[in-house]
Amino acid sequence: MALATEQGTSVEFILKSLLAGGVAGMCSKTAVAPLDRIKILLQAHNKHYKHLGVFSGLRHIVRKERFFALYKGNGAQMVRIFPYAATQFTAFELYSKALTSLLGPGHHAAKFVAGSCAGVTAVALTYPLDTIRARLAFQVTGEHVYTGILHTALSIFKEEGGIRALYRGFVPTLCGMVPYAGFSFYCFEKLKYLCMKYIPNVTCQPCPRNTGGLVLAVPAKLLCGGLAGAVAQSVSYPLDVTRRRMQLAMMNPDTRKFGRMGMSKTLLLIYRENGILRGLYRGMSINYMRAIPMVAVSFATYELMKQTLGLDTGLKL
Repeated sequence: MALATEQGTSVEFILKSLLAGGVAGMCSKTAVAPLDRIKILLQAHNKHYKHLGVFSGLRHIVRKERFFALYKGNGAQMVRIFPYAATQFTAFELYSKALTSLLGPGHHAAKFVAGSCAGVTAVALTYPLDTIRARLAFQVTGEHVYTGILHTALSIFKEEGGIRALYRGFVPTLCGMVPYAGFSFYCFEKLKYLCMKYIPNVTCQPCPRNTGGLVLAVPAKLLCGGLAGAVAQSVSYPLDVTRRRMQLAMMNPDTRKFGRMGMSKTLLLIYRENGILRGLYRGMSINYMRAIPMVAVSFATYELMKQTLGLDTGLKL
């Protein structure tokens, strides 16, 4: 009887975590969808936008392609992000519990490794949808190659080499995901702990589900998430640029060379042709503008969903 109750509780916990993570991911990506699109256009040197900056590029999208073009590719993003974020957050909870019991509570490596493993698990399951979303977002009105999610997937599969084409850029994504997800989760959990331990009067509020317990207030959640996102993006960004170049290589004759290379050669060629600031870190300013609020909204929404679903009982001080 006790075993059945424990199993039921575990299943309920996983289902609630999946829901909380999925909702958090959808909210965070929708909040920054316009910045996501201009980032892709700048990263991959779209001929209509490569000479523009962030704000001039956003204005150009609205003038050339109408307002809703700012959200081009966001439908595919939502199809991808719900299972991605749901898997990532739930996997983090499970990995974190396992590593904490193995390494002991408070071990610094536990949160970082749990975050890295969660990111790798999520991206491995949903990567083709990221490729499809990038292709749709890269298109400019009047020059469409793809008509929707299914058409994009079938076209890539038939014309570019099957399932391997849908996973083009997967290796740099995995390499970038380890530090990105690891630092994101580690920094957020560490900042959350420090806020709750040392400045609870400023950053915390009573937990509605646990008398005497505390949870981070929404502004503190956003601040911790934003700082975590800034650190993670700074470390992993060159590999994100490499991934995009590989994903989008076959859409432009000038960049097809990237579609025939591996990660190391692509990274080296980007550096040789454009250097560090204009190549490996191209679009970094917009990435800070999108990544900081995106990670902030993601962690804050997830924490709020956990409280709503009864997964977070608060910290007793």
